[in-house]
Amino acid sequence: MNFRNLIAHPRFLSRVLLVDAVATGATAVLLLAGAEFLQPLLQLPAALLRGAGLFLVPFVVWVAAMSRMARVPPRAMAAVVAINAAWVVASVWLVAGGPYQPSVLGIAFVLVQAAAVAVFADLGWFGLRAVRRAQA
Repeated sequence: MNFRNLIAHPRFLSRVLLVDAVATGATAVLLLAGAEFLQPLLQLPAALLRGAGLFLVPFVVWVAAMSRMARVPPRAMAAVVAINAAWVVASVWLVAGGPYQPSVLGIAFVLVQAAAVAVFADLGWFGLRAVRRAQA
């Protein structure tokens, strides 16, 4: 199966959303439960880590709920893609010019999760384009 056929599959967006929700949920749990432990390792404030984890909770609930829909609404999917893209931009800003100076491990942690989120944004965008092509 080639990539074009894969993204055209009727359940592609639902599956992307499910994996996004699981990965984001795991990140939220890590940030919420491990903020105090992560702070000295990452050289990022525990309050920032907890705040990011708390921000992710409603996003996870929303994305998980959408993953169960028979048909993902295109505008909602576009919003998920935009939020994921904004998260990537904010993550890069945090390590490249933000108010904190994370450790090397902190930079790696932020950039690795940003790369994963960028993959979800890209997959969502490709899937959304495939849906729009099929409707045209």
